[in-house]
Amino acid sequence: MDWRAKYAERETTPDDAVRRIPRGKHIQLSSGAAVPTALVAALGRNAAHFADNTIVHLMTFGPAYHVAPEFQEHFRHNAFFIGANVRSAVHEGRADYTPVFLSRIPALIRARRMPVEVVLVQCTPPDKFGYVNLGVSVDIMLAGLDTAALAIAEINPHVPTVHGAGYVPMERFDHWIYNDAPLVEHESPPPDEVSMEIGRNVSTLIENRSTLQLGIGAIPDATLLALGEKGDLGLWTEMFSDGVLELIERGVITGKHKTTHPGKVSASFTFGTRKLYDFIDRNPMFTFHPSDYINDPVRISQQHRMIAVNSALEVDLTGQVCADSIGTKFYSGIGGQVDFIRGASMCPGGKPIIALPSTAKSGEVSRITATLTEGAGVVTSRGDVRFVVTEYGIADLLGKSIRERAVALISIAHPDFRAELLAAAKGRHYVFEDQVEPRGRYPREVERAIETRAGRRVLLRPVKATDEPALVQFFYALSDNTIYKRFLRVMKGVSHAELQYFVDVDYQESLALILETQEPDQDPAVIGVAQYFLDRASGFAEVAFIVKDEWQGQGLGRILFEELLHQAQANGIRGFTANVLFENRVMMHLFQRSGLEISSSLEDGVYRLRMPFRAAEPA
Repeated sequence: MDWRAKYAERETTPDDAVRRIPRGKHIQLSSGAAVPTALVAALGRNAAHFADNTIVHLMTFGPAYHVAPEFQEHFRHNAFFIGANVRSAVHEGRADYTPVFLSRIPALIRARRMPVEVVLVQCTPPDKFGYVNLGVSVDIMLAGLDTAALAIAEINPHVPTVHGAGYVPMERFDHWIYNDAPLVEHESPPPDEVSMEIGRNVSTLIENRSTLQLGIGAIPDATLLALGEKGDLGLWTEMFSDGVLELIERGVITGKHKTTHPGKVSASFTFGTRKLYDFIDRNPMFTFHPSDYINDPVRISQQHRMIAVNSALEVDLTGQVCADSIGTKFYSGIGGQVDFIRGASMCPGGKPIIALPSTAKSGEVSRITATLTEGAGVVTSRGDVRFVVTEYGIADLLGKSIRERAVALISIAHPDFRAELLAAAKGRHYVFEDQVEPRGRYPREVERAIETRAGRRVLLRPVKATDEPALVQFFYALSDNTIYKRFLRVMKGVSHAELQYFVDVDYQESLALILETQEPDQDPAVIGVAQYFLDRASGFAEVAFIVKDEWQGQGLGRILFEELLHQAQANGIRGFTANVLFENRVMMHLFQRSGLEISSSLEDGVYRLRMPFRAAEPA
């Protein structure tokens, strides 16, 4: 029998369907692009029928008639996540906001802590077995269907059928309407250059075979664009949008190494363009499950190399993350941020990431702040946060003191605000009184992996203001002989002031490079450093470098020198000077083999070298 004939006695019109909803009841709507648009419009047309009805849902798209000022005596909206269509109503006090972890909402609905008595869903027509499919919105809907006394379906043939847990027997619905209308679409504009730079920074933290959680917006889209050279990535994410399609088609996202649902994209809802909806329709690569399953921190932690990328509105110098409010005005919601941050933190090889632009309001306001704006709430605590990423770099806060956190976060703030942030940090005694202001933009493009003669992999990169603790460890691992050859004097210790001089670089007139180990399951350790500092009067820069004793003889000094030479030429420096002990034949030999013209003089057992660059030598 045709399904329409079988369930003919339950078919009704949108207006008749909503008028069957009793007054004073809580009504749950499908989320995102699955919002039942015909039923929502009918709510608005029949507002006079209602009194004290509460409408709940995650973020939806399209008109939200129920939050119109003229309907405030009839409907009260309660947002679990504030979207653009209800934000003004929340700000004006005509709607409510409930801060809650997305992973907990289904259990709270089932326990009737968050009561749901009526459910309005958009779904597919029933299949030959009598099941409809919730399509693009599974998330918290099954919990509502489990507890609601009245369930009304808006059956729409445009809803894609998505594999997973989103099948519901048609018998579950008391009434249904038919609405042959395209789903609401959401097309993100191309990411701007700031977002692209953030995405490139985030991509450096993502290894092949990692499992990703990404949301929607400019930064997630930019991150996906930067992952084209990665391999065998997986997706375990509360939601996704069109940005994943190209990576799936190119074979970058395969899910091959996911722990749960290998070979599939696991999510609970999605929204995007018609292309996306067509792509996921009956596609066995996709499996949708409820929020208490996908957002469960324990299950997240079990995924292979879980990388969670979330956004924020501001981050203070201690690492507190505000993501749901601008001061006292609620803007969005907690959503799944904490679920995924904690899950990724517990995952072996996992990385929780907060990514945000360094400024807001066209550069007028810093998003890295001395303290959170008055009234702003903490979504991710300073104890949960690890990586914070802006267009100016990456701050790794794991296991770091307040002093180290403040320096790291100031380093990735916009340069226009660093002096102000540093002064605030000094005023609160977060940092040393003589702490220098981080300068310049960290040149990520200089980073490169190197294989030594012994076959070990190391990373060459520019120094950061946060490298001071690692440099202390490096210094005390050096032999007295190596220290004497580098500094031309006996040194029993290294002071904070001396290390400040080393890390106080602008990456042009002054530059320092580090070589650090890249051993599996071990923190990086500094094994070599090199630096140059420009003398503006002469246009020459003094150069020096040092390699840890047990790593000497593997060509690392030559690698450091050649990279310094390349960077100095690119930055318009005229040449190098150096001071070398008479007995330091290895260093003299390295300079002599550089191809530079060398003039020297010997004074008190020290060679004073001058090495001009050839004018025709390309940078």
